[in-house]
Amino acid sequence: MSRRLCGVDEAGRGPLAGPVVAAAVILDPARPIDGLRDSKKLGEPRREALAARIRKQALGWALGRAEVEEIDRLNIHHATLLAMRRAVEALKPRPTEVLVDGRFCPQLDLPTRALVGGDGIEESISAASIIAKVARDHEMIHLDREWPGYGFARHKGYPTKAHLAALETLGVTPIHRRSFAPVRRRLEAATR
Repeated sequence: MSRRLCGVDEAGRGPLAGPVVAAAVILDPARPIDGLRDSKKLGEPRREALAARIRKQALGWALGRAEVEEIDRLNIHHATLLAMRRAVEALKPRPTEVLVDGRFCPQLDLPTRALVGGDGIEESISAASIIAKVARDHEMIHLDREWPGYGFARHKGYPTKAHLAALETLGVTPIHRRSFAPVRRRLEAATR
């Protein structure tokens, strides 16, 4: 069997709302994609264009996620590892080796290695970073229509001044992470 290296990264650890989304990508060495780098260092139009190329040219890609309830029950660290494991397990073809951005690896029955700053130095992780960010951003834009007034399409659930102000004015939605301090404080204030 030929070597199939899979890169894994996530989007959405820091927001106060929405799921954490992970992606797993096996790039095709015969079809390189120029311009892959950490998704946070790319503008939205470039990220979107690269995501389309990755989905078209990769040998395989898959998404995994952990929902708000899982984040609150497990904590964001363990929920992120769960989302990563789900992404790798959904991947076809099956990888022979997994590289994960960061310090920690999900439990997998495959050789797996964590790579700090991996989204900036390993193209398969960069590709996973882009796929995860684009998928989560699209979901937050959709949730903005479902929960108007919070600005999810703009800040994607991160704790910006506008989001914190909306949380105070409009209250907590079902898509807010109750275990995160600003949301927990708002819930406690509402019960006083």
